[in-house]
Amino acid sequence: MPSAKATGLSLDLTADLHKWRAFLAIAELGSITRAALYLDQDQSVLSRRINALERECNARLFNRTGRGVNLSEVGERLFPLVQTLLSDAERLELELNGEAREPAGEVTLGLLPSTAHPLIRRLFSRLRQQFPKVHLKILEGSSGQIEEWLTDSRVDIAILYRYGDKCPPGEQALASVDSYLVGPAGDARTQAGEVTFDQLDGLPFILPGAPNGLRNALDGLARARKITIAPLIEADSLPLMKSIVEHEKMYTVLPLHAVWQEVQEGRLSIAALRDPTMSRIISMAFSRTKGPGRTVTEVATQIEALVREIGGEGVWHASP
Repeated sequence: MPSAKATGLSLDLTADLHKWRAFLAIAELGSITRAALYLDQDQSVLSRRINALERECNARLFNRTGRGVNLSEVGERLFPLVQTLLSDAERLELELNGEAREPAGEVTLGLLPSTAHPLIRRLFSRLRQQFPKVHLKILEGSSGQIEEWLTDSRVDIAILYRYGDKCPPGEQALASVDSYLVGPAGDARTQAGEVTFDQLDGLPFILPGAPNGLRNALDGLARARKITIAPLIEADSLPLMKSIVEHEKMYTVLPLHAVWQEVQEGRLSIAALRDPTMSRIISMAFSRTKGPGRTVTEVATQIEALVREIGGEGVWHASP
């Protein structure tokens, strides 16, 4: 039987969460006056709380200006930590009040632009019907940004691409998806429906800037096959990439779900990459510094179900 041992925590700065709630509101709104209106509290009360916090921290948290307030250097460092602190406190309060019997609260998702649109509309509709107390916050970004958000707990759930045979430890494979050469409507190269990787040699590409999972995979295969894939334009914006391909007669490489609508409308054409097939795994990961609570787990379950549903439409291959 393990010996009893208390966790050694010093709670001097976390004893009054109302002070930190005031700090967060003022930091987000940039004004004590606007924060007082938002929190429905007297401005003098908020000012006293911030003054008390600054005395406890022995540092200035805000720089006062004629137009409001800005976070100081110390305040900038504390801001993400306070966000996490208050988010965890909210979850604890839900549990203590018994409200967590029904999933409730905010869940932040980190998504790549190409995966956001197939999932979010349906996910929101489903949650709205089944769990109306759950609120979604969506952050779109590059794979590198999403990795950072996972590490510092800015997102609860992330949907990423992984290249290779399996996901990193701790992640869940949701589906696999093939890569396609995407060209303008009526393009001769894509009319056959398939192209070999060697046929990409020297094409005018618009591709994401390195480092990027897709670029790493393309560049590695190009070196191995001794062909040239040198983009004329680098861009991390999915709408821009599709617009350039459509109007400037260029090419890119994307999964089918990223261009499904444009292909159906006859604005873009596609051909599956073969020899070799460039597959990627759609992976789900959770915040690396806090375990998923019940609400996050329920949202993850709904995402799994939606991925299987969309896979049945032929957009990707859902994992068993």
